Amino acid sequence: MIKVFTTQNDFEKYRTDLGHDSIGIVPTMGNLHEGHISLLKQSIAENTISVITIFVNPKQFGPTEDFDKYPRTLDADLAKISNLALHLISANDKKEIVVFAPKSNEEIYPKGFNTVISVKQVTQKLEGKIRPDHFDGVTTVVYRLFKIIGAKHAYFGQKDYQQCVVLKKMVYDLSLGIKMKILPIIRNSEGLALSSRNQFLSTEERTTALHLPKTLKHIEMLIKNKADYKSLIATELTNDKWDYLEVLDAENLEGPNTNTVEVVVIGAYRLGTTRLLDNILVQTL
Repeated sequence: MIKVFTTQNDFEKYRTDLGHDSIGIVPTMGNLHEGHISLLKQSIAENTISVITIFVNPKQFGPTEDFDKYPRTLDADLAKISNLALHLISANDKKEIVVFAPKSNEEIYPKGFNTVISVKQVTQKLEGKIRPDHFDGVTTVVYRLFKIIGAKHAYFGQKDYQQCVVLKKMVYDLSLGIKMKILPIIRNSEGLALSSRNQFLSTEERTTALHLPKTLKHIEMLIKNKADYKSLIATELTNDKWDYLEVLDAENLEGPNTNTVEVVVIGAYRLGTTRLLDNILVQTL
């Protein structure tokens, strides 16, 4: 069994009774796929209570983006979570899975809410350059969820790599006392990173989309062989499907230098109205 809460008040009553049990949080916008499930599995393995949040956050969508079209599949999501609980948690196990699915925006942003959590510098490039104010929406909602849930561990996927760097910076700067866990990207059998937006791709676009992970792998190979990867990037960027394609220091998303020990090969690829994000981490030493 799983517990489901749709209001902050009801969740906080439940949370008060837990005391100091180990709690993990998996923030999502729902429409769950195996990437999300892998995060929840890790939380279950490491915590007594695992809270998965399902909330389509309006503050991280721009005025021309797909907020209204974003798939909302709460019943199907709950079925997947219940199935996971059935297979992973025995009747005698003290572990619990909790779903916090706010029934309205006001459960996260009460009437009169007028505060923004904003991380500078690292948000001004890549996604932040293309989607102004996007990361302000991400950090604000995640801060609110952290405060409501009171977790000790937070689980995010590597696919949204810049988001992970931004959130780690927020946690560090504000001394939030929560440990960030970044888990590897889950891919389909062809190598495409799983994403809720993949369902919007046509059959032809799904084939074309494989150029994204294949290009990242090619750049990875060049880096490992100490070969020129910048020429390949320059050639690729003549294709207007790329929003960006870069190799950056994995820690701070600055340009690599002699002190860089790991880089991230990161790209955003556009097919019609669908944007796909992907990245690969590569050791440089």
